[in-house]
Amino acid sequence: MGEFAIVIERVVKRFEDVIAVNDVSLKVVRGELFGLLGPNGAGKTTTVNILCGLLKPTSGFVSVGGYGVQRENAKVKRLIGVCPQENAVYPYLTGAENVELFGNLYSLDKDTFKSRRDMLLERLGLTQDARRKVEKYSGGMKRRLSIVLALIHNPQIIFLDEPTIGMDPQSRRAVWDFMEELKKEGKTVFMTTHYMEEAEALCDHVGIIDYGKLIALDTPKNLISKNGVDNLEEVFIKLTGRRIREEI
Repeated sequence: MGEFAIVIERVVKRFEDVIAVNDVSLKVVRGELFGLLGPNGAGKTTTVNILCGLLKPTSGFVSVGGYGVQRENAKVKRLIGVCPQENAVYPYLTGAENVELFGNLYSLDKDTFKSRRDMLLERLGLTQDARRKVEKYSGGMKRRLSIVLALIHNPQIIFLDEPTIGMDPQSRRAVWDFMEELKKEGKTVFMTTHYMEEAEALCDHVGIIDYGKLIALDTPKNLISKNGVDNLEEVFIKLTGRRIREEI
C-alpha cells in the first residue's frame, strides 16, 4: 500500500455554477486517523464521496490504498468501509438482519461473519437490541449500526462521515474508544465531524475546508499553537469566521 493510504492531488468538483471542492491536495499516512473539518456545505461529504468512487472529480487525481479511484475502483472497494452521513440501514429489518445482509454482500464465510458480527455489536453496544427492528432504534443506535455495517468485512481503510452525530455522550465516548482501537490495529480512518473536541481528541492530523478550499492542514496541537488559541474549536472559528452561512 505504501506510506500513504490516501492521496488527493489538485481535486476540483464542480456542480453547475457551484465549486464544491476547489483545488484540494492532501495525503493521509497509512495507519493514521485523519479528520476533515468544515462548516456545513464546505465540501467535506463531496470529498468523501470522491474518495469512495461515488462521485467523479471534475479534475485532479485521487488514490486509495495505492489504487487510482477512477481507474481501479473495484480494487479500492475491496479495501474500504464507508459509513455515510445518512444512515445506510433498512428500517423494516432487525439490526441483526441488517448486519447479515451486509455480510452476505461481502461474501463472508459463516465463521468469519459470526465472529465479526458478535464483536462489533458488543463493542458498539447493540447486542441486546440486535433482534429489534431498526425502525424502533433511536437516532444514535441507527448511527452505531451504520458503523457496524461499514466495518463488518474488516476493511483496511475506513471512511466515517459524521460518525457520532445524534449520539448521547456515553455512546459517543464508546465510539471514540473503538476508533482508537481501530487505529491500534493499523487501520486508516478518514472522518468528518462537526465536533471539534472529537477531532482534537482523536485525530493525528486534521484538514479544515471552507467554501471548497483547504485552508489549514496540520496536527491539532500545531494548529492550536500556531493560531495562539486554547483549543481546536477556537482555531476553527478563527479560520472560518463566526457568521452563519447557507448550506450548499
